[in-house]
Amino acid sequence: MTAASRRFAAWISPATRSMVRAAATMFIFVAPVAADEAIDGAALFRAKIRPLLVEKCLACHGQKPDDLKGALDLRSRTALLKGGESGEPSLIPGKPDESPLYRAITWADAGLQMPPKENDRLAAVQVGWVRQWILAGAPWEEKEEKTAKPQASSADGGVTVATSGGLSEAWTNRPYQPEDLWAYQPIRRPEVPDDVINPARVANPIDAFLQAAQKRRGVTQLAERADQRAWLRRSTFDLTGLPPTPDDMDAYLADQSSDADRTVLRRLLASSHYGEQQARHWLDVVRYADTSGFSNDYERPNAWRYRDYVVRSFNNDKPYNRFVVEQLAGDELDPDDPELQIAVGYLRMGPWEHTGMTVAAITRQQFLDDVTQHIGVSLLGQGLRCASCHDHKFDPVPTRDYYRIQAVFAPVQFVERPTAFLDVENTAGFDAALAPVRARIADIDAKQAAIRQKSEDAATAFLAQNGVKSLDELPPEKRPKKDYLGGTFGLDAVDLSLRKVYNKQKDYLERELKRFEPYAFGIYSGPANSYTSVKPLYQMPKKLDGTVPVVHILTGGSPESPADAVSPGVLSAMFGANEVVQRTAWNSIPDEMSGRRLALAHWIASPENTLTARVIVNRVWQQHFGRGLVATPNNFGKMGAKPSHPELLDWLATWFIEHDWSLKRLHELVMTSETYRLASHHPDHAAVQLLDSKNELLAYYPPRRLSAEELRDAMLLVSGELNPLAGGPGVFPELNWEVALQPRHIMGSVAPAYLPSRTPAERHRRTIYAFRYRTLSDPWLEVFNRPGSETSCERRDETTVTPQVFAQFNSQFAHGRAIAWANRLCRDEKPVEARIRQAWLEALGRDVTPDELTGSLMHYETMLGRHRSHQQSRSTLPRQVRRGMVEELTGEMVHWDEDLRELEHYTPDLQPADVSPETRALAEICLVLLNANEFLSVR
Repeated sequence: MTAASRRFAAWISPATRSMVRAAATMFIFVAPVAADEAIDGAALFRAKIRPLLVEKCLACHGQKPDDLKGALDLRSRTALLKGGESGEPSLIPGKPDESPLYRAITWADAGLQMPPKENDRLAAVQVGWVRQWILAGAPWEEKEEKTAKPQASSADGGVTVATSGGLSEAWTNRPYQPEDLWAYQPIRRPEVPDDVINPARVANPIDAFLQAAQKRRGVTQLAERADQRAWLRRSTFDLTGLPPTPDDMDAYLADQSSDADRTVLRRLLASSHYGEQQARHWLDVVRYADTSGFSNDYERPNAWRYRDYVVRSFNNDKPYNRFVVEQLAGDELDPDDPELQIAVGYLRMGPWEHTGMTVAAITRQQFLDDVTQHIGVSLLGQGLRCASCHDHKFDPVPTRDYYRIQAVFAPVQFVERPTAFLDVENTAGFDAALAPVRARIADIDAKQAAIRQKSEDAATAFLAQNGVKSLDELPPEKRPKKDYLGGTFGLDAVDLSLRKVYNKQKDYLERELKRFEPYAFGIYSGPANSYTSVKPLYQMPKKLDGTVPVVHILTGGSPESPADAVSPGVLSAMFGANEVVQRTAWNSIPDEMSGRRLALAHWIASPENTLTARVIVNRVWQQHFGRGLVATPNNFGKMGAKPSHPELLDWLATWFIEHDWSLKRLHELVMTSETYRLASHHPDHAAVQLLDSKNELLAYYPPRRLSAEELRDAMLLVSGELNPLAGGPGVFPELNWEVALQPRHIMGSVAPAYLPSRTPAERHRRTIYAFRYRTLSDPWLEVFNRPGSETSCERRDETTVTPQVFAQFNSQFAHGRAIAWANRLCRDEKPVEARIRQAWLEALGRDVTPDELTGSLMHYETMLGRHRSHQQSRSTLPRQVRRGMVEELTGEMVHWDEDLRELEHYTPDLQPADVSPETRALAEICLVLLNANEFLSVR
């Protein structure tokens, strides 16, 4: 392939390449070879056939010589000529159509199809390679050439990529399809197209790119604009996660200026709720939780400070490249800035555990593997974990690169660094929040003292019974072990179990006290710390000198099989694909203890990095349209989705970089496009669906259901209960009581029961401020697809399942909001019709229609009669819960009652028994509105 043709292959439109590949796979197409064109069979074998055999065949026909499927060995030409169980040669040089090997890979014979799985079937172009190789006489080199570098075949346009080198020559020199390397190509500013559907409806280049794509696909008409109410609701939820208030709606509708939309957007972008909404998206990606996970799901007392740092960063419109650097290396960027000590909590967000039954080297390696993979998916859109055991099967990421990146984090250690609370942090109400924790600890102290006293009393009685004052006065045969006196003497199996339970629960609760102390959940670069899951704080060593641990390539990913040592580095394929980055200073990482992460951070945040800007603008696009321009935001590799609009993605990435990496300006750009203003239904919907079933062309706005947090917060807002207080340690909303009081395992024991915060004001904070356990999910949020926090969530599921109906129509939470909302509406001396109209405005942002009003009034009268004839009882909360546990030392079941007296201080939400039948009847209307699809969705 000439240099010109190679460049053409790299830069041909991905859409065109995709169409060509799709067409090629419909037929067994073999590129004809001219009579005077000699086939270099040996080169073809090195570049194509050997890697193909390794990837597709040797798992069954060579890797296990003692278990060859069909007795066919494909490790040598001799074995191929010998054949398998049939006794016939599987290969006839020069005659592909007579070679069983070739016939098998074409799938022409139903009885002989290899590889047997459809997903593993060879592409047409690969079949063509094999045919040409056999025509050339099937040459075979028993040993790989170590000096010759295979050339890409002109038959498929494959290109080789310069990397730091794979574990084999075949991998190092394997060719890639250019379209699979799109994310590694430099970001270029494409020309804005002018061949659009309707130039009058092009508000900015976003519309031009999309309309040009629509026109090419045969879409000739755009949807109409969404009405003003729909647009305001859409915009307000997207930027703040909350619905617009009636006052917001009135102000917008009254603004007749040409700049009314921008006025709204800038108000929303300036709202403190903007940072809360954007932080929710980011915390999905980084797997934020307030506990460690696994079997010791202890609290991370100061993780909340990282969460609030993220909220502040978005509210302050911190440039995204600066945001990246701070989270990776804030402590190296400015060791004296407390904000940056908090920022590096990003590196500790994953689940982690180390106990007396685990090996420190293993748990250390698990952390390094976790942080390496997480850097890849969250910032670079490139999964790296595959390369921990072998060179990446699909992407140009050699194992060496994986461990080079991992070496950057070799000096990283955990620490809770004393860091004074910032003026911007919410520390109000600490004393009130400490009170219930201290009360529970005092209760456990009393129970522990009672068990000790029981042992001491038994020991005293034993000595008195024997007429002595000490063990030394007893004859040896009557003398119990000294350890028994004042320890376990006189305690039965239940006492011993409870002593262990109380010790574990006290450890757990004392950890809760630390959330109100000024520590940063952070890291340092230096010698190893003393780690254990039950330790609440890791102290900074007095000396930070020492030798940096050497990172080795681990054979098969096993710490027990170290191979070559590596120095810290970055993704080498990017250098091969981006000549500008190759010349920057970030192509080397220092070997010293400090500075490694800062160098990596600057490389990731460089405007010349081909991945970072594309990844974040894609995430922002997904926030607004439900699906990214790349539908797999954490995976820009071969196995991820290809960009639906690659030119638009690159245009946005370059625009973003040129506009100081400002996320607020990016949001405003997207939301002032005509595309964002479109209605959610197309006038020729059936025709558009035929042309574009996934709505990738965005000829109409894609409606979406509210996320779990948006739905909960919206319900609290319309009910009048939402507490807008921002920041601070996590609060504890009311959960379904059966879930809240279920036993939660902490290794060898049971954690204290989940108890909601004492007051409604605390419990009704925004969901982002709710304490997040890894092993105890809020079932109401979970049913609406809130993801777990074990792995990075690139895109939330949006399911429609029956349990959602039960949760929204029958749950205590939904009924509680309906009662509170109706009670607020009834405070005004207005007729029921006016109250219903107000409820419609608050919930749906529009007036009630005549038919809706008639139906609502009929339902109200029916429910009023029912509530007048039915008495409402008050619910009471338990004061203790029965626990049971199999004692690990005896295997016997032990039961005890856990004290819940703290609930005596609990102020419940408004209950039906607290309000009149008229209020309860109106609450039935409110409950229906909370279940309306129009309330649950953004259109």
